[in-house]
Amino acid sequence: MAFDGFSPDAFAFYADLEAHNERPWWLEHKHRYDEHVRAPFEALAEELEPVASAVKVYRPYRDVRFAHDKTPYKTRQGLFAQRAPGIGWFLNLDATGVSMGGGFFGDASFTKAYRAAVEAVAAGTELEGIVRELEAAGYELGGERIKTAPRGVDPSHPRIELLRYRFLTARRHLSPEQAGGPELLDALFDTVDDLQPLVQWAVRNVAPKR
Repeated sequence: MAFDGFSPDAFAFYADLEAHNERPWWLEHKHRYDEHVRAPFEALAEELEPVASAVKVYRPYRDVRFAHDKTPYKTRQGLFAQRAPGIGWFLNLDATGVSMGGGFFGDASFTKAYRAAVEAVAAGTELEGIVRELEAAGYELGGERIKTAPRGVDPSHPRIELLRYRFLTARRHLSPEQAGGPELLDALFDTVDDLQPLVQWAVRNVAPKR
């Protein structure tokens, strides 16, 4: 199946799911999910295989075993194209549109390696330049972030804003109107190209060494 964009019902499905996040409604409307969400995502995953070591389309079900919120279904669909473990590009779809971007996610070992690289002059300065260019191009930084300086880091460090992140991503958002046609594939590969410097920086500086 060739990817030719998301239909308006992909976004409408999630708007309806937010109001009816329960098993009977899901079973009645699962054909909408399969046709307008799952199938296009799987086609999109095939398109991304040449640039990634693995591509994962996430399951729609929430793990509610230890959650206070017991609603059973995710209100967005996600995909991750991996370059290295925890590092790569992502695309998420919900009722508001599509967000796409890249960067890295991981555990405490990722955070430790990331902060050590940011503190280093060469790697830290390189990341500053990458981030500056991405923000100028309209990308928004994301990632779990603390409000104060990390333990043992001087609050006046010249890269303290970057050091506050536990992991780092950059993304941009498209409305349903912008994400509704086959042009989305071009926009996604433009994003892959734009985020290559950040992804490659993370591969060199954050990925676990073998």
